[in-house]
Amino acid sequence: MLGQGHSGRRTPAGGLGARTCGRSRISTRGRWIVDANGDRFKLRSGNWHGASGTWNGSGSTGEDANHHAGENSGRIPLGLDRAPMAEIIAGFQEIGINSIRLPFSNEMIHDTVPVTDDAVAANPSLRAKTPLEVYDAVVRELTAAGLAVILNNHTNTTRWCCGVDGNERWNASQSTGTWENDWLFMARRYKDNQRVVGADLYNEVRRNVWDDPNWGLGDNHDWFAASQRVGDRILTEADPDLLIIVEGINWTGIPVDGLPHERPTLEPVGRLSHTLVDSGKLVYSAHFYDYTGPNHSGATGTGETSDPRYRDLTSAELIDVLNRQAFFVTAEQDQHFTSPVWISEFGVGGRDETGGKQRAWFQNFVDQLIRTDADFAYWPLVGWHEGRKGNGWALLHWDAAGDRMGLYDGDDWRAAAWTRLIGAQGRTGRVDPVTNWSMLSPDHGDFVASRRMRALPDWDLGARKAVCPDGQRLLGLSHTGNRGLCSDVSTVLDAVGGHEVVVDERHVTPGQDWASGYTKLQCPAGHFLTGHSVRGSAVSAALCAEAPSGSIPGTTGRTVWFDRGDNRGSAPKGGDFAHGHYKGQCADDEYAAGIAFTGRVGSARTPDALYCRTLR
Repeated sequence: MLGQGHSGRRTPAGGLGARTCGRSRISTRGRWIVDANGDRFKLRSGNWHGASGTWNGSGSTGEDANHHAGENSGRIPLGLDRAPMAEIIAGFQEIGINSIRLPFSNEMIHDTVPVTDDAVAANPSLRAKTPLEVYDAVVRELTAAGLAVILNNHTNTTRWCCGVDGNERWNASQSTGTWENDWLFMARRYKDNQRVVGADLYNEVRRNVWDDPNWGLGDNHDWFAASQRVGDRILTEADPDLLIIVEGINWTGIPVDGLPHERPTLEPVGRLSHTLVDSGKLVYSAHFYDYTGPNHSGATGTGETSDPRYRDLTSAELIDVLNRQAFFVTAEQDQHFTSPVWISEFGVGGRDETGGKQRAWFQNFVDQLIRTDADFAYWPLVGWHEGRKGNGWALLHWDAAGDRMGLYDGDDWRAAAWTRLIGAQGRTGRVDPVTNWSMLSPDHGDFVASRRMRALPDWDLGARKAVCPDGQRLLGLSHTGNRGLCSDVSTVLDAVGGHEVVVDERHVTPGQDWASGYTKLQCPAGHFLTGHSVRGSAVSAALCAEAPSGSIPGTTGRTVWFDRGDNRGSAPKGGDFAHGHYKGQCADDEYAAGIAFTGRVGSARTPDALYCRTLR
């Protein structure tokens, strides 16, 4: 039944109501998410939590008091004991939601214990089902109602997140292999449902008792490498249509004054970004709450430091911090990291939240979301209430009798800000295809972003190999550090024939020595440079792909030296793809046809020059 104060189904002024994502799945073009027709599809999302667990980790799981805020989800999305699923979903549509972030735990996938009758009291058709079978039903009903669903691996174990709880990393309470296999299982499970659109790989990666996660060190705690690998596996082995959503690092360091500690969020992306096998599938995400801060864990008491929380910042200070930590990814165009950013969690207390700083923070944060035309997901959508009292953070609450307390009942101070957010005028309509800029980072192993080359045998056994995504060409290299830059700027160069691995100077034309005294690995005529390999820091081979006939002309070009400083032109695009290292880059209307290096005494055989030729 609908609760007191409910005035029927409504859409806030300027809202989108139950807008769907169209007839097929979504992808990205630069900083925008688009539907199958190339039109902007803004994620106006909410989190329907519960399937990842609400148990606090001590005491009986059957006692509500041992669950977060006393809300016992029963190992399934919260509220199914209190309201029919159709009513809950109608509530989402009423407040303007078009997509749902649906958390799950790895334990939930393998849990064979049926849910209790009490947990699904308002949905008797779900009795005797396992948590995964209930999750299936929720996905089915959400998408049937026209809502897009993003699968979110929230925790390893089915318990409340997010402290030092065994869920700090994707492999905190399980192996990385189990985590990857579970993702392949889930992606395949919903592959045929065209409104299951995203894989949100893991929630709030953070420090455990002994160690920090990192972004690019190549060890067992390397979140960049783990998310890169599982993202590619999902696209190549399970479902090529899913968005791959990578959250930044939530916390590193020990939260004690005088010791290093911070919330890196997406700042590392500026120096090291993902390149998936399919361009147009990467989305970054970040979380922001008033009680946390750029150097504040959010704790009260143990773990609390003197650092400011986000709510302590002025509006100008907050904007500056938010842009630095996340929004630069969308604001800066034509960079290797340019992608959509989904603020997949933000929220604040409702009716009983009287704190001036908390309320001001929410208003300021909503302003930032509107100003940046950002994709977002409120946390949480569903909660409990008794006598209009309870946790209060949710936008929709149900009591034990099934009476609903809604955002638009007239007494929730958040309603005006939410209406502004849902109804904000942002970009709509067609988004034209954009130039892709992609970083190659064979720092600790192979970095092959080409589907074509992945399907072929190892072309330089024992070396670390880096290959551009199909349709892109190598345009830049770093003198040291092994990084590369790929793009499809000016034209898409799809390989039409075979490839050649070049390890000597056999294709250097007599009389056209473009790097005298240096070893030159030059592509044959009609080929372009699409990858390279290294052993240690030394160049091992150049990978050349055959271009369509007539698409790359001639045999002359220019030498771009970068052994003594950057040489990337006056206004290079793509961004700093090898921070702290000298870099060379061909112009936008060129392609790279060769790499030069020297083996003389004192040299490490690292790249010194590129041979750049003009397109057409």
